[in-house]
Amino acid sequence: MKTTQNLIQITGERLHAKASEAYFDVIFHYPDLNQNWEGSIPWQYRRTGVFAETPEQKQQVLDNAYDAMRPEKAKDWLLEQKKFWDRSDKAVTRPFFEVLKSSQWACQACQFPRNPNWARRIQDIKEMGYTLATHTSRYCSKCKKNRTQLILLKLPRGGASGYETWSSRLRNRILNVLKHWDAYERCVRMSSLLPDHKFPEIRWDANTKEKNPDHMLDTEIKTKFQLLSNQRNQQKREVCRTCFQTNLRGTPHGITFYYEGGKDWPTNVPKIGKDAEKGCVGCGWYDLDKWHEKLSLSLSSQA
Repeated sequence: MKTTQNLIQITGERLHAKASEAYFDVIFHYPDLNQNWEGSIPWQYRRTGVFAETPEQKQQVLDNAYDAMRPEKAKDWLLEQKKFWDRSDKAVTRPFFEVLKSSQWACQACQFPRNPNWARRIQDIKEMGYTLATHTSRYCSKCKKNRTQLILLKLPRGGASGYETWSSRLRNRILNVLKHWDAYERCVRMSSLLPDHKFPEIRWDANTKEKNPDHMLDTEIKTKFQLLSNQRNQQKREVCRTCFQTNLRGTPHGITFYYEGGKDWPTNVPKIGKDAEKGCVGCGWYDLDKWHEKLSLSLSSQA
């Protein structure tokens, strides 16, 4: 890949599989100020809708980041973020942002505030639309060992994303409307079931999150949710992450059957955003009840 006037030096490329993020490790040179910036630039970052596939798209991501990280732009960016945080109610999360706002690598073990759930605070920051890069094994000179470190980029904030939420009242309504039916185990369970979004969160972008009002129609609930145990919910999450990374769709119970499409993610469907839901249709994990119904019909027709 060509660099922009030799001002962008690519020193490596990494995949953060758990978060489904991919980065270029870079050094940005700003010769007019005699300054350099060293960090990582995500070219795959679903929370803000960045998914560069071609060399040209990846170069554009680098060029945009180079411009955003210009030292002379830092003051205005920091003022804008201060106004944002002054209006925010995220008092527990803000100290983590204060550590990261310098856009230098920060060690999770020795630089962040003491908090047993630091990963939740980082997720908060991402859900506010900020772009962060993660290095799970970067040497910390203070700890004298490799640690998880994070760096925040001074890119424009994307729209807030992340998990949709619902009230306890709506949660109970979802359980009742779906009649406490465990879609994976195929049985009624009066406890230990969770509402599961059929369309997986890993394929959401900043424009996908929707409100879930208490007065949501029964038909909307049936379209949007199914019920799973926590174990199966986690299993589905891993299956959907693998699909996102490999373009190979899931197989519930190890059965290779799709009521629409095949094992490969459709090439004409985007990987993230509202339109990505079309690529989930036909996979058993997306709608387990419909998958079982179509599988039974297929087996009956072959008998």
